[in-house]
Amino acid sequence: MITKPRKVMNLPNEVLMPFMIERLESKPGMTATLPLRGRSMRPFLEDGRDKALFIAAKGAEIRVGDPVLALLSDTRYVMHRIVRIDGENVTLMGDGNLTYEYCTLQDIKAKAIGFFRKGRETLDSVEGRKWRLYSWLWTRLLPIRRYLLFLWHPHIPARWKKEEEK
Repeated sequence: MITKPRKVMNLPNEVLMPFMIERLESKPGMTATLPLRGRSMRPFLEDGRDKALFIAAKGAEIRVGDPVLALLSDTRYVMHRIVRIDGENVTLMGDGNLTYEYCTLQDIKAKAIGFFRKGRETLDSVEGRKWRLYSWLWTRLLPIRRYLLFLWHPHIPARWKKEEEK
């Protein structure tokens, strides 16, 4: 079977995100799939490789541990995990980050319900055993996360790598 190639458009987040969020909120149950950009959810999710499936946060149950799309400033959107909810205040942290970011419940625009990883067409649901086990383990490794991230994706200068190859 021959399929037509899909047209790919790259839009800045300040254009794409409000449009996507408006569409999600206008049709309950509608989902949107977005390619992931950035390194904040490493090591499980990779920049340019993986995609997230989102639903509107409005009307969805939001709880600690959920990966969400949040608006942190007028135009800066991030997909991070919720690590704390205190009334209306929410603390977020990307799995590949070492610092917290803050927003309110109203700033959470969408909730990830799963991920398409490593080019696969099957969804890894955030309610699935694999994601829950990964999440449970990774969030408890926070005190040593800095070292694990370095081992997973070392940021060794290129000149050191060349010396090792000799």
